[in-house]
Amino acid sequence: MDAMTHVLLVEDDEGIRASMRLALESEGYSVAEAESTEDALPAFAARAADVVLVDLMLPGKDGFECCKLLRRTSDVPIIMVTARSDSHDVVAGLEAGADDYVTKPFVMKELTARIRASLRRARDGRSVNAPIVVGDLEIRPDEGTVLLAGEEVSLTKTEFRLLCEMAATPGRVFSREVLLDSVWGYGYFGDARLVDVHIRRLRTKVEPDPRTPRHVVTVRGLGYKVQG
Repeated sequence: MDAMTHVLLVEDDEGIRASMRLALESEGYSVAEAESTEDALPAFAARAADVVLVDLMLPGKDGFECCKLLRRTSDVPIIMVTARSDSHDVVAGLEAGADDYVTKPFVMKELTARIRASLRRARDGRSVNAPIVVGDLEIRPDEGTVLLAGEEVSLTKTEFRLLCEMAATPGRVFSREVLLDSVWGYGYFGDARLVDVHIRRLRTKVEPDPRTPRHVVTVRGLGYKVQG
């Protein structure tokens, strides 16, 4: 692993923050700390992180708001670190812009596995770089861009990788489990909600009408596919 990989840790509990920092530094990461959203934003502006860990229960502007504000200017991988395991909170965090989540209490091995997977998604290129055209949707893997009816749309790295994975073989149905493995890079810790929420977010950007998707289609009981 690159020893200079930089993590921004946003956690208001001083004890948890200190223990997480020590554990991450022992794995070779450099770590910047913030105890609130208000502290995290200037810290990120001063030095962009390779991955951001955000606790949902923050004072002032909470972790949901932190994710939304970071997403306005960056597609940095964001992992929620939360004591909330309720489905609504997890989905709300993903909808706010997080790429993944881990629930407290957790073992550091799980957290570092998720960090490595997030970094791998952000850095990995694809072996096939030729543009992919599906209807009025054009995907340019080598440039990392997507055009809808000629207009560029902004995707996070995870959304882009998800779209490329499916669009590389239009018409093929991808199960949630296959997408978890190929896009997120793990199955054991995987959660199908990651796929469903990112599909919803993707549709808001690449579909003229997300309520009646034409490009990213649900195949009931099986999964999702990209079609023209």
